[in-house]
Amino acid sequence: MAPLNPVLPLVFLLLTTFYHLGEGREAHTFLVGGSANGWKVPESSDNKTLTHWAETQRFLVGDSLEFDFDMTKDSVFQVTKENYEKCITENPSKNYTHNKVILKLDVSGPHYFISGTPGNCAKGEKLIVVVASTGHPPAPPSPKPVPPTPKPVPATAPPTPSKPSTSPTPATAPPTPSKPSTSPAPAPNAAAGLVAGSGIFWAFVAVIGFAWA
Repeated sequence: MAPLNPVLPLVFLLLTTFYHLGEGREAHTFLVGGSANGWKVPESSDNKTLTHWAETQRFLVGDSLEFDFDMTKDSVFQVTKENYEKCITENPSKNYTHNKVILKLDVSGPHYFISGTPGNCAKGEKLIVVVASTGHPPAPPSPKPVPPTPKPVPATAPPTPSKPSTSPTPATAPPTPSKPSTSPAPAPNAAAGLVAGSGIFWAFVAVIGFAWA
């Protein structure tokens, strides 16, 4: 007898894996929170316990959610994405107040649930369930918009100090040298003039005398 083809066990393993991942599996009912009375305000400091639980599950169209809670203190509201993010309990899409609510997931995509008790949603009693159609990966919930990063304000350059005026200072004209005084020389001594006049006179007389001799 010929041995079995070694590829056949591998094919069987792959088919089994796809089956357990949801390909062709039967509808399943999920107990919200993973335990009885799981629909409540998280007791731990991590207020995202219910969200973390949902992220570890694979929900397909046809599955169901079971909400187990104390109906005298709590309820389940199915709301829009905006009301889910803001914890708004007014005008829910659906309102469930009876104990052990079982909701069938007939539509693929994200489904949003919050507590109807005022204040509980803000404390973490809220849930997003992303449902995939059979044979298709689930569509992740729309991410929250990231606020725009503020643009850095350019540094303002310090004011440039004003430069002193570089216009040349007009040259100072050199002082004009003072001219020597041209005042007339003092008149010759009157006595000296008389002497000179007398000498001329007597010389003239002597010439006349020689002429008559």
